[in-house]
Amino acid sequence: MAVPSELTQRIESFVDASRSPTQQAASLDAITSLVKNDLLTIENLVREMEMYLTTTDTVIRARGTLLLAEVLTNLASKPLDNATIHSLIKFFSDRLADWRALRGALVGCLALLRRKTSAGTVIASDAKGVAESYLHNLQVQSLGQHDRKLCFELLECLFESYSNELASLGDVLIYGICEAVDGEKDPHCLMQAFHIIEVLVRLFPDPSGPLASYCADLSEFLGRYFPIHFTHPNGEEVDVKRDDLSRALMLAFSSTPLFEPFSVPLFLEKLSSSLPSAKVDSLKYLSYCTFKYGADRMAKHAKAIWSSLKNTISNSLLEPTKSFTSESLYGLGFQESEIATEALILLQAVFMQNNDLFLSLIVDDEDISTIFNTITSYLSYNDIPLQVKQRLHVVGRILYNATKTNFASCNRFLESFFPCLMAILELPERNSSGDFCINEEHISPKRLHFGAVYLCVELLSACRDLIMGSGDIAGNSVPAHEACCGMLQRYSVSLTNAFCSTLATGANEVSDYVDIYFRVKGLQILATFPEGFLPISETLFENILRTFMSIISMDFNQTLLWKLALKALVHIGTFVDGCNESEKAQSYTGIVVQSILSLVHSDDCTLPFALKLEAIFEIGASGSSHMLKIIQGLEETALANLSDVYIHGNTKSAEMATQLLECFSKKVFPWIHETGGLEEVLLRFAINVWNHVESWKACNVQVQGKGILDATMVAMKLAVGSCSEENQNTIIQKAYSILSSNTSLLLKESTSILTPIHLEGLQLTQQMDKFSCKDEWILLLFASVIVAGRPKMHIPNIKEILKLFVATFLKGYVPSAQALGSMINKLGPKATEAENSSDYALEEAMDMIFKTKISNSFDNGVLSQCDGTCNGSEMVLADLCLGFVDNRLLQVHAIVGLTWIGKGLLLRGHEKVKDVIMILLQCLLSDGSEGASELEQSLLENTREQDLDLSVINSAADAFHILMSDSDDCLNRKFHAIVRPLYKQRFFSIAMPILQSLIVKSDSSFSRCMLYRATAHVISDAPLIAVLSEAKKLTPILLEGLSVLSQDALDKEKLYDLLLVLSGILMDKNGQGAIIEHAHNVIKCLTELVAYPHKMLVRETAIQCLVAMSELPHTRIYPFRTQVLGAISKALDDSKRAVRQEAVRCRRAWSVL
Repeated sequence: MAVPSELTQRIESFVDASRSPTQQAASLDAITSLVKNDLLTIENLVREMEMYLTTTDTVIRARGTLLLAEVLTNLASKPLDNATIHSLIKFFSDRLADWRALRGALVGCLALLRRKTSAGTVIASDAKGVAESYLHNLQVQSLGQHDRKLCFELLECLFESYSNELASLGDVLIYGICEAVDGEKDPHCLMQAFHIIEVLVRLFPDPSGPLASYCADLSEFLGRYFPIHFTHPNGEEVDVKRDDLSRALMLAFSSTPLFEPFSVPLFLEKLSSSLPSAKVDSLKYLSYCTFKYGADRMAKHAKAIWSSLKNTISNSLLEPTKSFTSESLYGLGFQESEIATEALILLQAVFMQNNDLFLSLIVDDEDISTIFNTITSYLSYNDIPLQVKQRLHVVGRILYNATKTNFASCNRFLESFFPCLMAILELPERNSSGDFCINEEHISPKRLHFGAVYLCVELLSACRDLIMGSGDIAGNSVPAHEACCGMLQRYSVSLTNAFCSTLATGANEVSDYVDIYFRVKGLQILATFPEGFLPISETLFENILRTFMSIISMDFNQTLLWKLALKALVHIGTFVDGCNESEKAQSYTGIVVQSILSLVHSDDCTLPFALKLEAIFEIGASGSSHMLKIIQGLEETALANLSDVYIHGNTKSAEMATQLLECFSKKVFPWIHETGGLEEVLLRFAINVWNHVESWKACNVQVQGKGILDATMVAMKLAVGSCSEENQNTIIQKAYSILSSNTSLLLKESTSILTPIHLEGLQLTQQMDKFSCKDEWILLLFASVIVAGRPKMHIPNIKEILKLFVATFLKGYVPSAQALGSMINKLGPKATEAENSSDYALEEAMDMIFKTKISNSFDNGVLSQCDGTCNGSEMVLADLCLGFVDNRLLQVHAIVGLTWIGKGLLLRGHEKVKDVIMILLQCLLSDGSEGASELEQSLLENTREQDLDLSVINSAADAFHILMSDSDDCLNRKFHAIVRPLYKQRFFSIAMPILQSLIVKSDSSFSRCMLYRATAHVISDAPLIAVLSEAKKLTPILLEGLSVLSQDALDKEKLYDLLLVLSGILMDKNGQGAIIEHAHNVIKCLTELVAYPHKMLVRETAIQCLVAMSELPHTRIYPFRTQVLGAISKALDDSKRAVRQEAVRCRRAWSVL
């Protein structure tokens, strides 16, 4: 047992109001711990606290009561006997009359009432006693916010666990709650009050029970808060959202039908409010309460609701769309506000509840009859006045939403309105025998009144949507005898022929695109009705398809019509593919899919090739079965054109093949990846490309330009990259067999360790015809397969492949360097882990690459295994990079190759990347330090030797961009590269200290310039968070880099990237310290960039940075005010509007300093 004096100290520490909250909390925790650990019983605690619970000192009594309540709250799971719980709840119930100790009494009651059965609960009679004490003693609205919140929580707890005992209180309970909630304004308390009313009315469901006499009072209370409107200041944080309060109020209103006489008139009245939120809430509440109140109660409000809906929809429309596009539109393109949307939802709700009543109201409505009489006066959309368009739109949207509610509505509306519309359009009806009542003749577009076409299409669309959404279409769950189906069957032929005829022969006669839009939409809807409900004949369906295909092939100059027709064909294709209608599927395949494929290689069609490809892909994407046929056809066409380019050098075929391959890369392959399950298509494509390349014979035609080869490489990489490991192995085996048997590129592996590889033709000019056209294709396509392979893809004869790529990247083939980097990135680190790559491990590959001697002979260069020394004219890759050979072009190629190898190492986190960095830095400084003065003296000379010397140094500087940037061509996750997390941050931490040290030590302006260039690449490509951590050290270097890059227009993109880094530092709170420290230099740099002539974004961003700097501490930036305003005054006359706008902002910001 605890020492009493210690317990007393703990109690006094809590009840002493002068103690800090921390001390009070510590005392509470200590006392709770004693009880939890059975070192103190509740009975002994109460006995020890008797003086504090009964004293006449109101402060101590209140604190003592609260202490006991808080202890019980913390002991919610500790079992207590019934006698203890009874005595405690009786104590707290009585204390509800003591307003000084009310906080503790409420907390104590809640703690006991919320206990679980396993720990002991309050009996029903005691809970009723709490409720009676609550109703008798508490004046809730006279209390503070927190105490009111506790009061409402107590009521909610009683309703949840002791509802029967509360119900026995009858009128007393209802009156007490009305009094408790009346006048409440706090959002948290209102949430509880609304919920209390909701559960209260459910407690008394009898319409003649005690609740009936209080419905008016409760409705009046709820009505005061409708609609919910917050008046809290912007700076005050309220975690209760308006939508939460609004929903709670709606649930309270809908809790009983007895509120209907009071709430529905209130909602209808608020529809005339000037506040949009009030209208939206009124419509939402009406929609929700309609089902809760019941059809009988709502019937009396039907006319008022219908009238309000019409007016609300009409008055809430926004400006009409300026132009119709190929995307789906609602009605006539009027932008519908949230009010109109909610009104249409309410319309559907009341129709579902009182269908016959609202059907009669709409059919007999004078406004709708007036519209039907008015539309005969206007032929085209442009002829209709704006006000009439608005009314027509409203009628169309009402008919659409009401028609698709159920089949009773659909039948009634089509019977009432469809014959009238057909009469306006002068379209014949087919009788029961299948004949037309009048002779059908050619239909002129001038006979199709737009208003009738629009309303007709809205009814057709609603009917189709109703059928498609009704359930199992294949099982014919919709009764075939429905009147709407019979009505459509009688007019479907004439309507289809009318639309087809006017689009095929009279599209040019139609005065507005809106007229065209609805005729195309009408045909699309007719073609996508399920066969069991609108069985249009196969001939009619094919006529629709031919009409659209005619537009695709002939009317491409009418852009909107062409796009509408294509979109319609896609919708029809999607419908056919999903509904398993074999006859329609066959017609679609023959008329659309096959025809569109025939357009690709047809010279007779005038449709531009780019539009052909767009149409082909969109139609293919309408279904997997269509796409498979499309892909096969496109593949055959692409490969045929590819062969035609190689064999005959056909320029036109080259353009077509390039576009086809780009279509595969940009559209087809992403579609396959998204769809999934079509990997065999990717495998077939890759294998077929290799088969075609293999079949090419030697020829004398040299393909000019690399566009087609580049497109083929990209397609090959994407196809291989999306394949499984098994299929990749199939592709690499095929590629290797062609590489080894059809070219002289790959030397057969000999028995000797020394394997010579000749590097012929390494002259000072870059020759890209070193290999035959076929050999070049095979080499680069093989490199593409390697780049896209997975780490466990089996690469045959890997040793010779490595030598091949080294030899060819030294000839200038960058894809070979990228493939070599990919191999280095994906090889296993140990021989046991490299079994899938011919038992060749990473370290062996590294030794082969970096220790292979290369003979310095331009007539017969030889690669051979190095024994550790480099004598005479033989040297390793690092020597080539450092310029030990008198061939600057070879040096550039070596640097590029080394860089891609380094990138492969960097991504996987290999330590060897440090050696690569050091070699690149030596390349960067070798010629710069020794020959800087010579270069500076000869800046105006343009000899090729000097250009090549400069190109070497630039290559070394730009190598840091390759290392740090994300590549789309290779070494990315799409092509399964091994990417270690935070590799950029790691490279940044390695390279930056070295670069900073070299910059400080450099005494040559040229070397410093190149070092700044390399540093700019590292900084701009590094994650901003890494730069921010070293902002104070890097800011001077960054500013100097901006100065260096601004000297050459060719560096404008890199300049902009580096400026964005400075902007990021400036916008970060942690980075602003570095900016403040170097404010003078930062402002000097930015004011110079304000006039940068080569890129508008540089000027705009520089000014934005100056605006941000105006918010820095006044004492640091005020001295530069005149300098900034002088620079900005010139930018006010900039040729670009965006720059002028930023200049105005900047001048305003700095002028007020």
